[in-house]
Amino acid sequence: MKIGIHQSEGSFSSRWIAYCKKVGIDYKIVNCHQSDIIEQLKDCDALMWHHHHGLYKDVITAKKILFALEHAGIKVFPDFKTGWHFDDKVAQKYLLEAVGAPLVPSYVFYDKKEALNWANSVAFPKVFKLKGGAGAANVKLVRTKASAIKLINRAFGKGFSQFDRLWYFKDRYNLFRAGKDTLMGVAKSFGRMFISTEFAKLQPNEKGYVYFQEFIPNNSFDIRVIVIGEKAFAVKRLTRENDFRASGSGNPKYDISHIDIRCVELAFELNKKINAQSIAYDFVFDTENNPLIVEICYGFAISFYDPCPGYWDIKLIWHEAQFNPQEWMVEELIKEINK
Repeated sequence: MKIGIHQSEGSFSSRWIAYCKKVGIDYKIVNCHQSDIIEQLKDCDALMWHHHHGLYKDVITAKKILFALEHAGIKVFPDFKTGWHFDDKVAQKYLLEAVGAPLVPSYVFYDKKEALNWANSVAFPKVFKLKGGAGAANVKLVRTKASAIKLINRAFGKGFSQFDRLWYFKDRYNLFRAGKDTLMGVAKSFGRMFISTEFAKLQPNEKGYVYFQEFIPNNSFDIRVIVIGEKAFAVKRLTRENDFRASGSGNPKYDISHIDIRCVELAFELNKKINAQSIAYDFVFDTENNPLIVEICYGFAISFYDPCPGYWDIKLIWHEAQFNPQEWMVEELIKEINK
């Protein structure tokens, strides 16, 4: 048995490789951006690739290659059920509605007139999102009907860049004020006001659709639950100062006392239906304190979760222990290979 691993900086790959070395799993490093990737994998039983939404080469190749290999009977991570909806909040809406998940009410329109009619008939605020983006990027609180109409007109006009330069600068500056970023980071983000990212230059503007979610008030945090196989771990993420967004805030609470066990139970229940190899569920709470899912994702930051003091098994039994979730991914893939 041999596992092919696409190696990239800042990805899960370094931990996958370290684990393979530690326990003696045969592996080889491959380059999924090369034309002969299928040939590179001829002697492999599986491919692991932590593809990233912010890397243009990954965006245009990863799903095509992974799903082609899966068609051919080669085990992959992430597989189709894990990754087809990655970095696509509209796809996640359809998936979560289809499996009966308690999703924050969400609305997508592909017709400008229908979107305008909706905006003229609902109460505000609402939350506007582009289908892609992480860390609260491309997410705006829409306080008025006039603001919503302006966004709708733009969505069906010139569209939106994949990279919001002004938001990025403001966010880095606010993190700096909170002691969670450096002056150099702020300076770099100011430079991005004039020079966009390579990813944004290559990607076309987002247009031809518009996506809104209900604004769920009085949430000073969200809870992220990550399920891998029959294990789950979680963290509470406090919102930014004077903001409703928790993702990317850098304000975690790890102690188990901060985690609503209903979120963990729901995450396990839903993943029985979705059958993802790795999946993170982001929960907020409605006015009656019921957990609602905002969005999902197969990947997550790496060192951010290392301080988690333990995990739950599928029976909701708590295990206090240090753990490495990337090792679980390799273990689960090996189980699939050996079936």
